[in-house]
Amino acid sequence: MVEVAIDSIRVSLMSQHRIIVLKDATSERFLPIWIGPYEAEAITVSLQGIEVARPLTHDLLRNVINALGAEILRVAITELKDDVFYAHIVILMNDQEIEIDSRPSDAIALAVRVHVPIFVNEAVMQDAASVPEKDINSEEMEEKNKEVPAKDADNRLDIFKDFVDTLDIDDLDEPKEESKN
Repeated sequence: MVEVAIDSIRVSLMSQHRIIVLKDATSERFLPIWIGPYEAEAITVSLQGIEVARPLTHDLLRNVINALGAEILRVAITELKDDVFYAHIVILMNDQEIEIDSRPSDAIALAVRVHVPIFVNEAVMQDAASVPEKDINSEEMEEKNKEVPAKDADNRLDIFKDFVDTLDIDDLDEPKEESKN
């Protein structure tokens, strides 16, 4: 299992769905998972520490688990089958670990409320995670610019010099007369 953290929640421009992006805690792998708008809001409310007047569904679930004397240990995204992610909420009750089937969005919404770790099965990460392409940083750009001789850099700017030379700056000072029809 790979421990992950919530990197971001993003809005799809194509639908009302949201994407939660989970980041591998030990590498640059990112796992995007489609979630519904209500689950995205439930996660965001908890992450931002927004107080609500009455318990939301995930608050209620947390309260019920606590009232039963159980403790939430972790949540795990366990499987990806036919483009559907599966998860478990792992609780400890009467010295016994119990795995409860869950949608990943609900498991994550609960995890952020009780501050427990989120894990993803390594096979799921291998199937669905991605590593972003490396950005070109400023040092690399400076190095590439050093490789271009100054004479060649001046030649690349000649087209702009030619354009500027064709501009008639005097025309900018005088307003043009409008044609009368």
